[in-house]
Amino acid sequence: MNCLPFLCGLQGYGVPGQYTAGQPYPPQAYPQQPAPITVQPAVYVTQVPLANPVNDYLGYSIFTMLCCCLPLGIAALIYSISAREANQRGDRAAAERSSNTARILNHVALGIGIGVFVLSIILVTVVTFIGVN
Repeated sequence: MNCLPFLCGLQGYGVPGQYTAGQPYPPQAYPQQPAPITVQPAVYVTQVPLANPVNDYLGYSIFTMLCCCLPLGIAALIYSISAREANQRGDRAAAERSSNTARILNHVALGIGIGVFVLSIILVTVVTFIGVN
């Protein structure tokens, strides 16, 4: 008979073991006692605040939020607080990143505030001049 091994039931496992009832299993090597387990004490790493903290521009952020451009001032305030917290954690890279972002947002908000102020003065001047004539 010509058949495939997986159809005929011969899957290449060979003949099953010749164990009969009451015959003991082959001996296996078990360790006598487990090795002693050593527990290491926990090590806590704490970071201290930076000795030379990065500028967080908090006052500048509050000024731009109240006087210049509220949305950018709020974003700058959030980054300023983030820079202050990173200074307290001792994470200089995060503090510098947040500080730079806060400074850029503050500069943009101040520029927008000055631009709106100048445009409003020009508008009032033009309207007053046209109203007189």
